[in-house]
Amino acid sequence: MHVLFVHQNHPAQFGHIASYLAKTHGWRCTFVSERDPGFENGVEKIQYHRRGGASIHNSFHTRTFETATSHAEAVYRAIKARKDVRPDLIVAHSGFGSSIFLPQICDAPIVNLFEYYYRPKNSDMDFRPDSPISEKKLLRSRVRNSMILLDLEACTLGYTPTQFQKSVFPTTYHNKLRTVFDGVETDVFKRHPNPPRTWGGRTIGPNTRIVTYCARGFERMRGFDMFMKTARVIYSRWPDVIFLVAGTDKICYGGDQEQIGKSASLRHYLFEREKFDLSKFIFTGWLSREDLAAMISVGNAHIYYTVPFVLSWSMMNALSCGAIVCGSDTAPVREMIKPGYNGFLADFFDPEQMADRVIQIFKDPAAHEPMRANSVDFIRRSYSLQAVLPRMLDLYETAVKMHKQPAANVTTQSTPAAAPSPGIAPAPGNAAPTAKAPAAAIKPAVSPAAATTTPAAPLKPVVQEIPIRQISTTA
Repeated sequence: MHVLFVHQNHPAQFGHIASYLAKTHGWRCTFVSERDPGFENGVEKIQYHRRGGASIHNSFHTRTFETATSHAEAVYRAIKARKDVRPDLIVAHSGFGSSIFLPQICDAPIVNLFEYYYRPKNSDMDFRPDSPISEKKLLRSRVRNSMILLDLEACTLGYTPTQFQKSVFPTTYHNKLRTVFDGVETDVFKRHPNPPRTWGGRTIGPNTRIVTYCARGFERMRGFDMFMKTARVIYSRWPDVIFLVAGTDKICYGGDQEQIGKSASLRHYLFEREKFDLSKFIFTGWLSREDLAAMISVGNAHIYYTVPFVLSWSMMNALSCGAIVCGSDTAPVREMIKPGYNGFLADFFDPEQMADRVIQIFKDPAAHEPMRANSVDFIRRSYSLQAVLPRMLDLYETAVKMHKQPAANVTTQSTPAAAPSPGIAPAPGNAAPTAKAPAAAIKPAVSPAAATTTPAAPLKPVVQEIPIRQISTTA
């Protein structure tokens, strides 16, 4: 089996899967991206070079499509020049190095990863009335799905990492889409038994409470401003606390620049306009994955905010490290956080409520300790690389069979999943398709039965949420 992975970046969502298939299954895996060529972990990396793309001469509303098309053309040229790369399967990220032109030279099924479908209303765009989106961006959102729609039509099968992400796509295409998470690397993101308490040159005392926060970019989409407001409430009510903050000032998803004007970043914008006791914060900058796991492990609580958008890997990694996540009560977070079991939820716009959740943990760390084991178990059972691989490989093999035997009318509708435990939404992963692929073609890392999508026993809260305002405000 030869699989061609297509993505603008490397390793992105596919690198760890490609390496696993190359090492354990002996598959030939090729990865085409804009990154440097070479060989890494048994995978050949091919570099593509874009020409043209969107410019100021294009309509603002069509620039996303122009750029996506330039990626697709570059991928096509790179693979056309490599006549030895004619894969049995193409796995591509829709929009980032689109696979749309590859059927012209490759007789292979296509599995596309779909992350998001943009909408101007009832979405991330209008979730925050305090951060209004410009009219031109609202108009752009109505045509921004152009390449995504082309990929939905052209692909053999597709998948989304979470049920929330699938829910935002038109129902017309749901029969083509499965839900399979990217897979958490639990050998990296694991709880450190004795994590360091010295960060940024400061040693944190043994009795000081620690709150962690992580974001690739400190921006409103990920609620950085709400985190800072929440932190201020927490340290005013529990002074002996330190906030470890990992990430950068980078704007990853756009929008903030219109709000912050000439300020260097959203962080600077907040510091210029509001008062914060910065002695309570240690901004670590960008951390390696190993250091990030150690940082999360030392925290008493981990705060995560997001508008209704693509769920951050950082939250899943935090759970894998045994964090008790206090997350915003938004759809993508609700899918993963079960209050009292592996974390708590709070209103996105209510810093006091989020602070109540964190202080509840501060007041009795021992009572909340079992939640850490639950967080780890939740990831290992349903979202670890080992858990998702059988579902991912089944998706790949089904697409290959559909391509080879179109007359077989292989159905892509999943059969009903097993009933979830009480109070628990179904975890990602659909039941096996009606038409089974040959069993000998793929050897799963673990048996599908072992890779359950919900824990074997009902997820019973370890502790109950204390009603808001009944928590003591003193340390």
